[in-house]
Amino acid sequence: MSQLNFPAYEFRIQPKGAGKEIFDDVRKRWVMLTPEEWVRQHVVQWLRTEKSYPASLMAIEKVIKVNTLSKRCDVICYHANLAPLVIVECKSPDVKITQDVFDQAARYNLTIGARYFLLTNGLQHFCCLLDHENQRWQFLEELPEYR
Repeated sequence: MSQLNFPAYEFRIQPKGAGKEIFDDVRKRWVMLTPEEWVRQHVVQWLRTEKSYPASLMAIEKVIKVNTLSKRCDVICYHANLAPLVIVECKSPDVKITQDVFDQAARYNLTIGARYFLLTNGLQHFCCLLDHENQRWQFLEELPEYR
């Protein structure tokens, strides 16, 4: 897998058929190691180790309804009161983060209503704070630590 713009983390990886699997510590199961999953696992470890987000308050690949369509949200981090705090959308490193990609991913948060939104392809990261009153995104230098 390619080098990402995250600290180096230790992962459990095993062969599976023609590919590989990675152990997801949050879901407590082995999942196929795709480029997007590689990014997702790095984000989860970064949230846990660098930003102190508890794994017990994370949902990985949670199914949400966007209009009438079922979509999967890569990562949702919750407050202790279970209100959504951060929504994370992960893309493969070969996917360029364009305005269309941002808009598509940001629409998920219209359903979720999290305070923060993080979009990453593992190489570029975009973090925003949602101003609920004005329905506008404010870009941030980085995601705040969990409080």
